Amino acid sequence: MTAQIIDGIALSRTLRAQVAADAARLQAAGHRPGLAVLLVGDDPASQVYVRNKVRACEEAGLHSVLERHPASLTQAALLERIAALNADPAIHGILVQMPLPAGLDPHRVIEAIDPAKDVDGYSTLSAGELLTGLPGFRPCTPLGCMKLLHSTGVDLRGLHAVVIGRSNTVGKPMGLMLLQAHATVTLCHSATRDLAAHTRQADVVVAAVGRRHTLTADMVKPGAIVIDVGINRDDAGKLCGDVDFAGVSQVASAITPVPGGVGPMTITVLLMNTIESAQRALARA
Repeated sequence: MTAQIIDGIALSRTLRAQVAADAARLQAAGHRPGLAVLLVGDDPASQVYVRNKVRACEEAGLHSVLERHPASLTQAALLERIAALNADPAIHGILVQMPLPAGLDPHRVIEAIDPAKDVDGYSTLSAGELLTGLPGFRPCTPLGCMKLLHSTGVDLRGLHAVVIGRSNTVGKPMGLMLLQAHATVTLCHSATRDLAAHTRQADVVVAAVGRRHTLTADMVKPGAIVIDVGINRDDAGKLCGDVDFAGVSQVASAITPVPGGVGPMTITVLLMNTIESAQRALARA
């Protein structure tokens, strides 16, 4: 068996075309969607992520604001900038790029963002809305994973899904979204005994631990769908995920590649959440 490649680039392109059309309609109504991105410090990976987000906004017709601040920025000054963006009617989404430099409290920073503009879906309110099934902003990466799963045409109802990883940004919300899609969910992590015993029973596996070759072919049930969230480097410095792609693709029925799978969808969902925020603001106007 050779797995179907779940193409995140192609799906992202389709969804971004819809984002651009929605942005054009909102702008015609005098309500151009706006996203503000705050980058504190000079982390190289963060700079790349931020640049990609800003470029995606511009390509889709969204208004984008990029604020670069030194690592010496104080907590009070950062909270002051967030408060100003909260009050700016031209801004519908606020994103503070993580990780933050030492001395800044990420929880306080996230909680300072107006929940109506929390397009990253990281606040405790957004987490509570996800947990209870209320409408709200969902974290971008797991929601992107759900859209990739739906693109395969699979009905998740009754399937056994295993999520490897329990982070607040991916693992936990991923498990909740799968649960809401009526899958039976097992959440595995670093303390799980005999990980392979769980993954071999899974119809769907989502690997999100940040360690290459966490999932190998002998750990996968034939015909399973595998979503690889990991971003790592192999010994040659080449990008790779948490999944042994060469081996697992010979066992799974469908699999996301790295790069070109989950990554493009994360930014696409960020744009979609910003559009949704702008639509809500227009409805309130």
